[in-house]
Amino acid sequence: MADVLTRPDDPGRRRIVNWFLGTSAGAFLAAVLYPLTRYLVPPRTGESAAASVTLAIKPDEVKANSGQIFKFGSRPGILVRTASGELRAFSAVCTHLNCTVQYRADVSHIWCACHNGHFDLNGQNIAGPPPRPLEAYVVNVRGNQIVVSKSV
Repeated sequence: MADVLTRPDDPGRRRIVNWFLGTSAGAFLAAVLYPLTRYLVPPRTGESAAASVTLAIKPDEVKANSGQIFKFGSRPGILVRTASGELRAFSAVCTHLNCTVQYRADVSHIWCACHNGHFDLNGQNIAGPPPRPLEAYVVNVRGNQIVVSKSV
C-alpha cells in the first residue's frame, strides 16, 4: 500500500487527461470564434437579376421637390421628382461606404448622412467623400404606374 501512495502517476493516464483538456479547450475556442466570425463577416448576397421594377407608388403621389426610397432587387433605390416635375431614379447606395442616401428638399439634392456626401439631381457627386456618382436608372411612366429599369 505504501508503494501505491509513493508511486508517480501513470504516464498513460496523464496523456489521456491532457488530451481531454486540450480538445475541450479547442472546442470551446471554436464554439466562441465561429459565431463571432460569422457575425463580423456577413454572407454574400447575390445581385438581383431583375432589370426593371414596377413601383407601388403612383406618379401623382410623388410631390415636386421630394424623393422616396424603393426596393430595386436586393438594394434600395431612390425616386426623385424635381422642382420642374421630372421623375428621376438612382441607386440609393452611397458610393463612399454603401450607406443609404436620402433626398433633402431644403437643398434640393440627394444627401448621404453617414459622411455628409452630396449628389446633384443627375446623380453626380458634388461634395463630400463619395468618389463616384450614383448609378442612374431609367424611369418610365406607363398610365398610372412607374417602371424603373437599369440603363443599358
